[in-house]
Amino acid sequence: MTLLLASVRSTDEAETAIALGADIVDLKDVDGALGALDIDTVRAAVRAIAGRRAASAAAGDLPMEPETLAAAVAALAATRVQYVEVGLLPDPRREACVAGLAAHARDTRLIGVLFADREPDVEALPALLARLSAAGFAGATLDTADKHAGRLIDRVDIPALAGFVAACRANGLMAGLAGSLEPPDVPRLLPLAPDMLGFRRALCAGGDRTAPLDAAAFRLVRELIPASSPSDASDSAGEARLPSASARAGEAAHDRIFVRDFVLPVRIGAYAYERERLQRVRFNVEVAVLRAGRPVEDMRDVLSYDIITDGIRMIAAQEDIAMLETLAERIAAVVLAHARAADVTVRIEKLDVGSGTMGVEIRRARAKANVRPLYSLAADKAAE
Repeated sequence: MTLLLASVRSTDEAETAIALGADIVDLKDVDGALGALDIDTVRAAVRAIAGRRAASAAAGDLPMEPETLAAAVAALAATRVQYVEVGLLPDPRREACVAGLAAHARDTRLIGVLFADREPDVEALPALLARLSAAGFAGATLDTADKHAGRLIDRVDIPALAGFVAACRANGLMAGLAGSLEPPDVPRLLPLAPDMLGFRRALCAGGDRTAPLDAAAFRLVRELIPASSPSDASDSAGEARLPSASARAGEAAHDRIFVRDFVLPVRIGAYAYERERLQRVRFNVEVAVLRAGRPVEDMRDVLSYDIITDGIRMIAAQEDIAMLETLAERIAAVVLAHARAADVTVRIEKLDVGSGTMGVEIRRARAKANVRPLYSLAADKAAE
C-alpha cells in the first residue's frame, strides 16, 4: 500500500491534512531555506496530531557533520515524532554521518533523504542504501533539493526509480518518492509500489508550495492514490469516477487510446550476438478503455498514456528477454493491470534486421470483467 505524505508547516495545516485524508503528516519548513521547523512547533504539532496519523519531521538542511546531525535527530526524537527525516547530501563525510546515527536508529525511526539533483550517479545509490540498512535506518526517500528546477520524474527516469524502490526493498527499507510531484505523476509512480509518495506543491492552490493547502487540489491527489483504509476507499467521489454497470455492458462503452511508433534501443534476440548490441525496436500499443461514468475532467478519469510508455521502458530494460513474444506478453500484462483497460493490442517490430522489418502482434483481454479501484496495481504488488 502506498501512503500519501503531506508536508505541512503548522499545527493548523496538520489538522487540515488529517481532515483531507493524509496518511503521514510531514512537518517541515516549506517557505524558507531552513528545511526544518523549530522544535517547539514540531512538539506542539505532534501533541495536536495525537497519534491520529503518523507524523514525520525534517532535521533540516544541515552540513554533513556527524555531531551536528546527531544533535538534530536527538532533539526531534524528544518530540515523540514517529519518523525523523535526515538529509544526506553527497559529501566525503556522508558515510561517517550514517554510521554516527546508528545509535539513534535503535530508538528512532530514521528516514534518509537523498537528493536526485545532487547525486552524481543515482544508479550508485544501492550501496548507500545498504549502509543505511546496516545502520538501522527505517527507510529512504528520493527527493529533489531544488524545488524550482523540475520534478523528480524529470531528473530520474521510471526504470531508475523502479530500481531505487527495489533496492530499498532488498535492504529492508521503506521506500519513498518525492520532489515537486504533480497529479499526473501519481499513476506513473504507483506501479512501482513505493511505500510513500510525498507532496507539497500539488496540494496547494495554484501549485504554489508557499500557499495554504487547497481542499480541491488535495482531494485530487488523495483520490489518485488507493486509500489506506476500507472506509476511505469507499468514498463516494471516487466511486462516481468508475464506469457504471451499464457503461461496462459492451463494446460501445469503450474508448480507444494508443501509442504509435514508439522506438527504443533494446537488447533482445534468441542469438547471443543479438543481445550483445542494442537494436531499435518499434512499439505500437492500442488499448480499449472502459468509459468513465462521468465527463472526463482530470487524471482521475483516464488511463494515462505514460503508464503505457513507462511500462514499455521498464520491461524493455529487462535483459532476460530473448523473444519478442515474451516482451509483448509482459507489456500486455502491465496495461491490463490497470482498472480501466479491457483489452490491449501490442505490436512490436525489429527495425535493424536488414531489408524490411520483422515482429509480432498480440491481442489480449482482461481475464475477468470486474473493475477494481483506480490505480490498484501498487496495492496488488505490495500484497504479493
